[in-house]
Amino acid sequence: MFSIEKGLKMCLSFSLLARSMVRKKAQPEEVEEEDNEGVGVEVGEIEGLSGFSRITISKLREAGYTSARDIAFASVKELVDVVGNEERARQLIMAAQRAIGLQPFITAYELYEKRRGIKRISTGANSLDELFGGGIETKAITELVGEFGVGKTQLCHQLSVMVQLPEVKGGLNAKALYVDTENTFRPERVMEIAKYRGLDPQQALKNVLYARAYTSDHQIMIIDEAKKMIESENIGLIVVDSLISHFRAEYPGRENLAERQQKLNHHISQLLKIADIYNIAVVVTNQVMAQPDAFFTNPLKPVGGNVVAHSATYRVWIRKGKENERIAKIFDSPYHPEREVTFRITEEGIVD
Repeated sequence: MFSIEKGLKMCLSFSLLARSMVRKKAQPEEVEEEDNEGVGVEVGEIEGLSGFSRITISKLREAGYTSARDIAFASVKELVDVVGNEERARQLIMAAQRAIGLQPFITAYELYEKRRGIKRISTGANSLDELFGGGIETKAITELVGEFGVGKTQLCHQLSVMVQLPEVKGGLNAKALYVDTENTFRPERVMEIAKYRGLDPQQALKNVLYARAYTSDHQIMIIDEAKKMIESENIGLIVVDSLISHFRAEYPGRENLAERQQKLNHHISQLLKIADIYNIAVVVTNQVMAQPDAFFTNPLKPVGGNVVAHSATYRVWIRKGKENERIAKIFDSPYHPEREVTFRITEEGIVD
């Protein structure tokens, strides 16, 4: 009798132990899924979307929101048209933010550690790199301001090549997306610069994705489409040359100023959000306009007013110097001091 009871107890113990081991073995797999901070998490995989239909999730993908990261940084207004109402949009954004581990507050030290992940693209000229603190920064918008013919487009061509270089040579080993609003992009110039930098000219051209923007609305649509291909195409730089051209032509006069600035603000917000989310560099060129009432100061000022001034992270004014010399001055930056450097434009590109 004793041995039978003992045997039953042993069988029961082994059964409970086996179940416990199965649970413990399954638990780490569940934790691993929950600890994933949203890298590569697709829309349909976001926890908390049980109340959203497959049709809604499909609409989100079609609208360019393919990952939790895309939705986490979207505004409620952007998602209302897709999900139906503001409350559902908020629920979706909060679920996506939880999926990527986005916290409402972090310490300044944590921010400092995050900023260490920022990369830089060399301009190809030591003087300019020194001005920028090492090169064109990712997660930021760098604005190049100046009159026609000072070399803004030349520098954009060069950066489209420099971004392709390996990181040890000042690049990001990535592609460039070039949005041309004034029909000034020249592939022949890219080939000249690439040859001087030791790259295969034809391959360099294949690594520059080109888009010709014909209107301000078309320009905004191009950037919307760009979000869908940044990761798949390994884009490290977006160039918009020039930022303001179409907005300035399509909305003349004070009566259209408010509408123009509103659309322009939306466009720049697009670019800044993309730069921050995908850790890429954004470079825009800007035109200048005359100030008839300026007697003792620079008679020229950048176009775009406060909307551009507040949105661009770094602003650099480029002007002509002696002979083939150009002068670049950083006149607005969160931490760079105001200073000037010189560089030259040659057949090989931008050099010291």
